[in-house]
Amino acid sequence: MHIRAVTEDYIKDLLVRGTREDGRDPSEFRPINLATGIMPNAEGSAQVELGSTKVIAGVKIGVGEPMSDKPDEGNMITSAELLPVASPNYETGPPSPEAIELARVIDRGIRAAGMIDTKGLFIEQGKVWEVFTDIYIINYDGNLFDAGTLAAAAALSTARMPKYEADGDKSNIIREGSLGRLKIANTATSCTFAKIANSVILDPDGNEESCMDARLTIANDENVVRAMQKGLSGAFSTRELDNLMGITFERSKELRKLIENAKA
Repeated sequence: MHIRAVTEDYIKDLLVRGTREDGRDPSEFRPINLATGIMPNAEGSAQVELGSTKVIAGVKIGVGEPMSDKPDEGNMITSAELLPVASPNYETGPPSPEAIELARVIDRGIRAAGMIDTKGLFIEQGKVWEVFTDIYIINYDGNLFDAGTLAAAAALSTARMPKYEADGDKSNIIREGSLGRLKIANTATSCTFAKIANSVILDPDGNEESCMDARLTIANDENVVRAMQKGLSGAFSTRELDNLMGITFERSKELRKLIENAKA
């Protein structure tokens, strides 16, 4: 506890002086590396390194039944797993509340942006395509939301769409040969901010997250804010919120460019 208190005081003192442990500006991301096609047996995959945070996303597409209230739409399912190798705080077992929140926030941003046209996943009565996006945290050093969203969006953007062939009572899913890409309408990204005392910073690392009072994740596409998720008990003012949305639109250009380059 004493060590954490020293670290927290140090971080707050740096922020008062307008800097951070790694020398970044308050509205600057850590270095980002994005690689796609890392899982040969997945329809799409991506690995994101955001500073020391490392996340992998894989996309698998199969055939299933539609939801009863959406009989003409396909299904999109997002899951997240905090692997024990990523942090001493992660354990094996059922999904933790943190993993469930991570998956839901990433799913909400992608879904609200209309990144996948679920009506376009309809096959025939009683059969639709199901798009599974699985996110694995390989190493934790803060800001899993933006790393996870970027990995998921890149994996989806580069995913190959299987073919469905029906022959009487039998059907086949073709995953090899000449396959087109999964149809993507928009590109969703997110920017996560931490409030520490009176300072607000983009892309908090692990030390910064350990002493933040509030967290805000803003998901958007090119033109519209699509979703927001606030965490912890602290608050953001209206003026701060307006400023953070402006930063989000500016910084998300960098994230979309990474995805576009990965698709090339």
